[in-house]
Amino acid sequence: MKDRAMKQDESGEPRRLALFYMKALIDIARESFLILDSDLMVISANPIFYQTFRVPPEKTEHQFIYELGDGKWNIPGLKNLLEKVLPEEKAIENYEIEHAFRVIGERTILLSAKQIDPVGLIVLAMADITSRKEFEEKKNEYAKKLECEVCERTKALSDQLKKVESLNRTMVGRELKMAELKKEMIDLKKRLKNCEDNHKNG
Repeated sequence: MKDRAMKQDESGEPRRLALFYMKALIDIARESFLILDSDLMVISANPIFYQTFRVPPEKTEHQFIYELGDGKWNIPGLKNLLEKVLPEEKAIENYEIEHAFRVIGERTILLSAKQIDPVGLIVLAMADITSRKEFEEKKNEYAKKLECEVCERTKALSDQLKKVESLNRTMVGRELKMAELKKEMIDLKKRLKNCEDNHKNG
């Protein structure tokens, strides 16, 4: 019985050490972090998580992740990541989900997760990219609007150029016609003069 207790204690030591170092790291991270056990219960969260999602530690630690926020964390995208993708891949980066959270409202979250099998832990990182996403959408919208304006102005300039070219052709045509008429008049004057001279001499 004593040997069994010692064996359990020895097997738990790597887990305690892993938790100690993981907590130390996530506490100074700039992103929100959760440490989960293999049953997806929250063991620990960092200060940024509590600040971002506005939930207290007593309603987070030792809670099933899907029960956080009175069940508002029962998110299909998160379930798919933790229950289907992660067990196969073991590590996931930049898995994007959109969700309306209870307190903070609609958010776009970028999830990254790593499953650490030897100690039965899962590290889940969450980056709130809502502002960045909105900025990118506005930037793309502005770029499309600017592109449309450029196309419209280019078309207007092209139409003006065509009008100028048409007018130029008309003016050149008129000048050529006038030159031809002027030449004909000169020829007629010469012929008339020749006729007059011939009449005088006859």
